[in-house]
Amino acid sequence: MKKFDAIIIGAGVTGSSIARELSRYEAEVLVLEKASDVCEGTSKANSGIVHAGYDAKPGSKKAQFNVLGSQMMENLSKELDFAYKRNGSLVLCFNEEEVDKLHELKARGEANGVKDIVILSGDEARAKEPNLSGNVVAALYAPSGAIVCPFGLTIAMAENAAVNGVSFAFNEEVVSIEKQSEGFVVQTADDEEYETAVVINAAGVYADKLHNLVCEDKIHITARKGEYCLYDKKVGDMVSSTIFQLPGALGKGVLVTPTVHGNLLMGPTADDTEDKEEVSTTKAGLDTVQSKGGDSIVSVPYKSVITSFAGLRAHSDAGDFIIGESSVEGFIDVAGIESPGLSAAPAIGVYVAGLVKEKLQLRAKETFVATRKGIPNMALASNEERERLIKENPLYGKVICRCELVTEGEIVDAIKRPLGATTLDGIKRRTRAGMGRCQAGFCSPSTIAILARELGVPEKEITKHGKGSEFIEDHK
Repeated sequence: MKKFDAIIIGAGVTGSSIARELSRYEAEVLVLEKASDVCEGTSKANSGIVHAGYDAKPGSKKAQFNVLGSQMMENLSKELDFAYKRNGSLVLCFNEEEVDKLHELKARGEANGVKDIVILSGDEARAKEPNLSGNVVAALYAPSGAIVCPFGLTIAMAENAAVNGVSFAFNEEVVSIEKQSEGFVVQTADDEEYETAVVINAAGVYADKLHNLVCEDKIHITARKGEYCLYDKKVGDMVSSTIFQLPGALGKGVLVTPTVHGNLLMGPTADDTEDKEEVSTTKAGLDTVQSKGGDSIVSVPYKSVITSFAGLRAHSDAGDFIIGESSVEGFIDVAGIESPGLSAAPAIGVYVAGLVKEKLQLRAKETFVATRKGIPNMALASNEERERLIKENPLYGKVICRCELVTEGEIVDAIKRPLGATTLDGIKRRTRAGMGRCQAGFCSPSTIAILARELGVPEKEITKHGKGSEFIEDHK
């Protein structure tokens, strides 16, 4: 039986952040992930917003980790080379009777430590964002709001953790956790068994299931589905800031935002579901997104939608993040990490790694590598950089994805990196091949062929996102 100091269950943004922070110490750490890659759950399908921190209740874990994580994100993006942009955020108010709610948000933000937030008049808000609705009477402006590539962030932290010695095991669903006199035995669906001193439960919408395997005090996580519309880059400049509406009981409502890659994004809805795998989109949901988005801006570009998607947020009945050692010694919960979980993830990673460090008396690693270089981006590279890359490797001159200008060199790099891509979705999240206007209609056959060649497997074994999503049917 393989032994580890700590096992992290879940390779989303939170689990990957914890893995990266634990890799700073002399410890044997394993990440178990039931999917075929990092970033396959909530972390792949969200708004990509780094929240300023004015929404969460002062004193809550959401407020604490949101503000700390937001403050860490820009420097982290430079260390680990992922896309990040501080674009500011606006919260819109549409009638004079609710302006007091903006002042409440401002006071809440100031209590949380958010700096430089101001209330703008409707005209001041429209001067900043000309495409705002004429019905906006006031807005809260937070200059520290930002946007990030959620998969870029997650993959960067996971890669850096792997380079620093953390082990990752994919397609390993945890089905049993048994408390021993010292530590735990963790069993997966493939009958693999691992012994560990500490278990870190970062399993997203399944965190309650794992907690309840071990602890008598039960928790409950509701999967809250959010549907989105993604628009073509030709309308990506409709807004420059992230545009929220006054938040409601189920969250921050439908937002309108640019993405770090130049698209326009609108969503999400908020519908609770008992099915923790239910990520289908619906006409009603997408109509709601565009209708409510239309309250914020003057004209929704309906004909410019290039795709829609849905994600699940892990909503805890407690209404706050559940972070810390549970009632069972050595079992650490990182549960209920809904919005602003992406923003909070770097700070959560530091905090949880600190808990484990103290518990196991870990020593700092002298050989820790803090930086990571991402895949070269031919779409954004200068002519000189393109020439250099092509000279070094002619594959960087062969375009595979026309919409996003992704080359074969980038795809091969994505496969050969630490925790390299093994699926079409893995390539897409690392390089953007397939994320453009045609949504992989042109580049999929070539990408499948490259994956098969580089992985040394038949094309029929290449999948979209793991077993059961093969592209080529085996008729034997």
